[in-house]
Amino acid sequence: MFIHVVLFEIYPKEVFKYRKDSLMWASYTKRALGFRAYFTMKRFGYKNQYASIYEWQNKSDHQRFMKKYHGWLVGKSRAKVKVLGYYNLKAIDRLRN
Repeated sequence: MFIHVVLFEIYPKEVFKYRKDSLMWASYTKRALGFRAYFTMKRFGYKNQYASIYEWQNKSDHQRFMKKYHGWLVGKSRAKVKVLGYYNLKAIDRLRN
């Protein structure tokens, strides 16, 4: 499993647009090979910070999607956001209830 996280700073007046943009991105990833899940999260203890989290079968599925859609989706997105960081995570252990 491969997880891609983008941490944003988003001012309150832009949150609605960010959430709408996030669902647009998720609608395209949903159809991509290897896509597993998407989450929008607000970071506790930090003002105006949100994360978009994508779970993929593997890194190559994520890269294939990004190569094809990233620039185009950035162009369609309307929220004014500041990217604070990108994080790529690889699962080592997994336990589900």
